[in-house]
Amino acid sequence: MARHPHFSVDSLWQLQRMGPPSLCPDGAQAVVSVTRHDMAHNRSHSALWLLSTLGGAPRALTHCGDKDGQPAWSPHGDLIAFIARRDQQGAKDEEPQLYLIAPDGGEAQRAAVLPTGVEAFKWFPDGKRIAFIAWVWPDARGAKAQALRMKAWRERKESGYATSEALYRWWDHNLPQDRVPHLLVLDIRSGRVRDLFEGTPFELSRTELDGSCFDISPDGLNIAFMHDPAPHKRIDHCHALAEIDLRSGAVRTLVQDAGWHLEAPSYSPAGDRIAFTASHRGLKHTMPRQLALWDRETATWSVESAQWDHAVNVPLHWEDDGQSLLFTAEDRGEQPLWRFDLPDRRAERVQAHGWVSSFDKRAGTTLIQLESVSHPPQAWVLPPGEPARRVDRFNDSVLASHPMGRSETHTITGALGDGVQIRLIYPPGFDPSQRYPVLHLLHGGPHSVFGDNWHWRWNQHVFAAAGYVVACVNFHGSSGFGYAFLDSITHRWGALELQDIEAASDWLLAQPWADPQRVYAAGGSYGGFLVAWMNAQVHSGRYAAYVCHAGCYDWQAMYADDAYPWHARELGADYWVDPVKVAAQSPSSFAADMHTPTLVVHGALDYRVPDAQGLAFYNTLQARGIASRLLWFPDENHWIQKPRNSRLWYQELLAWLGTHRLTSSTGP
Repeated sequence: MARHPHFSVDSLWQLQRMGPPSLCPDGAQAVVSVTRHDMAHNRSHSALWLLSTLGGAPRALTHCGDKDGQPAWSPHGDLIAFIARRDQQGAKDEEPQLYLIAPDGGEAQRAAVLPTGVEAFKWFPDGKRIAFIAWVWPDARGAKAQALRMKAWRERKESGYATSEALYRWWDHNLPQDRVPHLLVLDIRSGRVRDLFEGTPFELSRTELDGSCFDISPDGLNIAFMHDPAPHKRIDHCHALAEIDLRSGAVRTLVQDAGWHLEAPSYSPAGDRIAFTASHRGLKHTMPRQLALWDRETATWSVESAQWDHAVNVPLHWEDDGQSLLFTAEDRGEQPLWRFDLPDRRAERVQAHGWVSSFDKRAGTTLIQLESVSHPPQAWVLPPGEPARRVDRFNDSVLASHPMGRSETHTITGALGDGVQIRLIYPPGFDPSQRYPVLHLLHGGPHSVFGDNWHWRWNQHVFAAAGYVVACVNFHGSSGFGYAFLDSITHRWGALELQDIEAASDWLLAQPWADPQRVYAAGGSYGGFLVAWMNAQVHSGRYAAYVCHAGCYDWQAMYADDAYPWHARELGADYWVDPVKVAAQSPSSFAADMHTPTLVVHGALDYRVPDAQGLAFYNTLQARGIASRLLWFPDENHWIQKPRNSRLWYQELLAWLGTHRLTSSTGP
């Protein structure tokens, strides 16, 4: 029998990545964006593919573009719109543009030349217009004025960025200087564009702009949208729900409450109600998103899922009868698709198990993208009254030629006597009579989870194939285990999580296959913070080495990040109000107690955890004479996303772990 090579970082980058689906009106086909990566040339290519829900092989729809994404089928099924940068008719797109293509093929056509580009869009029900989001100069009226401002901006000789805003950068880039995100409407036939917010103070959220921040009414006469009503924008402000009348241009506020943050409006099929999510930030910043409804007849709103201890994900999708909605929500390491019945205020799983990363439903046909810890998203159709069937085969050959180890979950007793979930991923061909190194992978967030889902950046199977038993502890603060568990770490970061990780290490070391001389911990973002915290709080000789990727080291210095307004809510105080409380949660305060070898990784474009955090941690380890190594990327952000950089990242991590083990004098 032929021996197959184990899964590696090169195998990982051979896999194709499928974007969210859009079903055609009759549910017979779906369009998705599929991205391939080229390790040799260190680049990627995205194209649109059609998937048949009735049977048949997937078919490539676009070939000439480079980054074709966000496809959406028109209401009549005659066109597919998508966003891309292309070179067409001698004009190369400077900004992402909106393109249209017929589902039976042909050349995609630019819908219009939009000088400020397109961030996201939605079709109007009549199929004749498209609403889209663009960053515009609010004082420049009309497309010509916007084009002139854009031309002047591109030709400027200055590189400085000047602002008086509190919200001016996000993730890895400065927000467009002097511009704000507006909602515009494009008439497909004429190419005319209308800025719905022109001459008004309204703008959409400046962060994480996508199609979920607005919705178009079924009759096409109104658009509901979320916005920050405060004149001075901040990321911790609560958003309100408003509606614009497209005939008069009048905007009215439907829901505004200083204690509630609102997201993702979605009109009911009759247009008489708007569903959205609501988080009660007036109580705690960690309050989960709940399903809420605004009623047009009574002009009142209500929270529908208050008694359901789950956080509701977006988007929200109405069933045709207007009596229930579909959405995903985490549940103990899984993320099923749920149907929430409004009359009974009761949720039920649409599919039994797994992790649904995206979905769509049309004409009674539901398409989900289902993933697991052992495979990336796959497209499955859930036809009414029939067994589910898979409709893509993008990655089958790669996965079949690279066998992976099995995975399983266990529950141990952690902090406060609570049950804590551990997900284990074993090396291929695992033999329990042998000894194996153990690698903790600590998730970020902190309010996220290591679930039964695929990881592109921290892929457990790459580490498992290198011989490690990978342990993913869903410590206190993790999502999907109820609100009390999630909120338990607030204002005392590191305390309960460390108890959980240590309890997991005790459990792991009690297994006959665990090598006590080779136990490691690696984490990114909040997981990186935990690694730095462990280096000071756990006695030397417990862990052979650590890896800290983009980890928080000093909470006072973290005020240089893009999310600084959240710190007081998370830590319990601003550093100038209670410096002792903030310092007590900073690994930097305990640098004298650090002893364990650590690899520090950071990207220069990381604005969520600025790279000065990693450099300060590394410099401290060097100054103290602790074995340490720095891996710094000048062109990466919070995540390492370029193929060659990703390969280097895995190589450095595996090499670092492989060169460190405890000796009899340093071991437990």
